[in-house]
Amino acid sequence: MQLKILQKHHKSPLAGLPDQMKTLKHIQRDFSWVCMNLFIKEYVSSCQKCSRNKKINHKRFGLIKPLQIPSGPLNSLSIYFITQLPLSKNFNSILVVVDRLSKIEIFIAPYRAITSLDLPPIFINHLFSKHGFPASIVSDRGSLSVSSFWTQLCQQLKISRDHPTAFNPETDGQSDRVNQILEQYLQMYVSYHQDDWDTWLPLAQFSYNNAQHSSTKQSPFFTIYGINPCFDSIIISQDPPSGNLSTKLKSVQQVVKEELESEIRRFKKYADRNGTIPPDFQPGYKVWLAFKNIRTTRPTKKLSDICLGPFEVFKKAGSHAYQLKLPLQWKSVHPVFHVSLLEPVKKSSIPNQDQFSPPPILVEEQQAWEVAQVLDPKLKICKLRCLVEWKGFSKEPERTAWVPASNLTISPDLVSNFHSLYPDNPVPNIARG
Repeated sequence: MQLKILQKHHKSPLAGLPDQMKTLKHIQRDFSWVCMNLFIKEYVSSCQKCSRNKKINHKRFGLIKPLQIPSGPLNSLSIYFITQLPLSKNFNSILVVVDRLSKIEIFIAPYRAITSLDLPPIFINHLFSKHGFPASIVSDRGSLSVSSFWTQLCQQLKISRDHPTAFNPETDGQSDRVNQILEQYLQMYVSYHQDDWDTWLPLAQFSYNNAQHSSTKQSPFFTIYGINPCFDSIIISQDPPSGNLSTKLKSVQQVVKEELESEIRRFKKYADRNGTIPPDFQPGYKVWLAFKNIRTTRPTKKLSDICLGPFEVFKKAGSHAYQLKLPLQWKSVHPVFHVSLLEPVKKSSIPNQDQFSPPPILVEEQQAWEVAQVLDPKLKICKLRCLVEWKGFSKEPERTAWVPASNLTISPDLVSNFHSLYPDNPVPNIARG
């Protein structure tokens, strides 16, 4: 009886999944029982729909773990994209490469929005040919596939894939600042129609690299070359570097490292105010996964669930990351996630409160899931495949799958419903139950 009351006053569309206090006040209008407050608190805190769709209101899990300061210039690079720019000739995005020690920047305009498979030749032409192989590459964007990038790059360079170079999906916090500076520069110099920004990229790159950096207290050019370039037609003589150039550069770069260490300490001090020591998730523990950086088949993230799952923890992968057991449909998703993206599943002692996964139905003595609806059909190599949603699951990546039409048994009603909603799409001509 109490469970039915909670379902009506919390989960129904008329109730709207209110928080604990609102649910309590709502129920108290008509009902009362012993330990009502505790019962409602447990029910609401472990509600599956609330966990999936409501924003987390506690501090971020995990304290800042700064990246190690590189041992030398161009030894560790940060790569990310600036996208959705107005078309300038055939360009609509910028690939930004930052040396994490000297802060020297390279701005590259690809001819189109590129993927991990397109990145290796650009990397070879603009970076490897001039600076060699870095010891590490850092990216704070989820658009780059780590495995695909390194596989393609090593194949083109004809080197073994077990090269010690690491591609770390972490951030040093500098991308947003560079983004703002570059966009501000382009705003001030592009034409009214904004169709010539690509011609300003080389000058923007020079301007940035010739200016004193707030972290290193000197220009990126000076850190790399030991001298600042002249940009005036009137040549002003500069004293050549005294003594051994190599010794001077080492001295300059040592000062840069000390400045960066000081900057990192300040950054960590303030950033950790919004963080907290994370829980220790043991293997087998159930967690929710934040929707961030995961593409789905749904039209927009705006109305999608905030969290996915729950997923089982497979093992701890470093001090701030965990490897999860992901569905088979997620083969392209790297299973290791930072602890800040995870949220523990709160267990409930209330029987039959939530059912995480519907039990499979039996089809010819084999386990199978019932199709709830057909979302989209498509032809691939003359074979029809259907995107289907499994019955009893919510609309999430792990609850949908592209399945060969020949493997499906679908009721005529589902086929008819799909055709009525999307009359211009081909009707799946598949086995019908």
